[in-house]
Amino acid sequence: MKVVYLIQTYRNPEQIYRLVQTIRRSSPESYILVSHNYAVCELDPALFQKLPKVTVLKLQGKGKRGDFSIVQGYLDAVRWLLTQGIEFDWLACLSGQDYPTQPLSQVERFLAETEYDGFLEYKDAFASASDLSRESSDRYLYQYWRSGWSSPLFESGRSVLGRILYRLSSIINRAQPLIQVCWSFDGLSIGVQASSPPFNQKFRCYSGEYFSTLSSQCVEFLYDFSERNPDLVSYYQKTNVPSESFLQTILVNSGQFKICDEHKRYVDFSNCRDGRPRVLTAEDYPEITQDNFHFARKFDAALDSQILDLLDGRIFQDSRQCHSL
Repeated sequence: MKVVYLIQTYRNPEQIYRLVQTIRRSSPESYILVSHNYAVCELDPALFQKLPKVTVLKLQGKGKRGDFSIVQGYLDAVRWLLTQGIEFDWLACLSGQDYPTQPLSQVERFLAETEYDGFLEYKDAFASASDLSRESSDRYLYQYWRSGWSSPLFESGRSVLGRILYRLSSIINRAQPLIQVCWSFDGLSIGVQASSPPFNQKFRCYSGEYFSTLSSQCVEFLYDFSERNPDLVSYYQKTNVPSESFLQTILVNSGQFKICDEHKRYVDFSNCRDGRPRVLTAEDYPEITQDNFHFARKFDAALDSQILDLLDGRIFQDSRQCHSL
């Protein structure tokens, strides 16, 4: 049983290294692929040279939150695995702020024995008249132009100006269906209602959180489908937050795989105002170490490194093996 851990990163090289080192020690036979956004911060590949079966790839383009870059990074990483002939049974996609919550030998034993082909959150994006369905419509039934102009002052809820702009855009968006004005994620974006969206009764739009664990069959199908359907890729490149729909829409519509509607990750979005999960601390240890979770997000060693030390104790099951930066 061979697992590839794909870690998509953009900040905090020391924490990235700690995560890679933990995976390497807990799963010696796995392959670790780091896809890093160098436009945000540098990451020295020399950090990983002494660790076997670890490769660092450079994310192409600048890559901004809410655009297609994270999906493209995933597809580029899969292309690299296939062209390099790296054999694998499963691909687990993580962020640089993830961390295992149990020994990876247990995770990999679970994957070897499961009846499922993938673990990925999904739901019919337009199935109800709820606010979530409205949000999906705004995201996936419009084609967006991104200005590239952003400022923390404009993010909704973070300043008086941000709240005013958010309310103005909400009024504009609800007053008519043709244009959507968005101030979130990578700054100002303007969407125009798509004249011919690719979704219909036979090809539904699905959505859910991005991070997943997929079998090699799912991964290869996803990559091949993307290569054979450039129009769909082009469409999603102009949507808002395509990372939370692209994988789900392709895999669930295929009808070929048994997908579990769980990603096996602990994430806390309670009281979230900007789409970012809460930073986890040592107080969260009892909750995140339940057996049904394989990983958790997000951690920040600069704010609380004790939680990572506690998790190391569980992962390695011997405090003498725990490492520190």
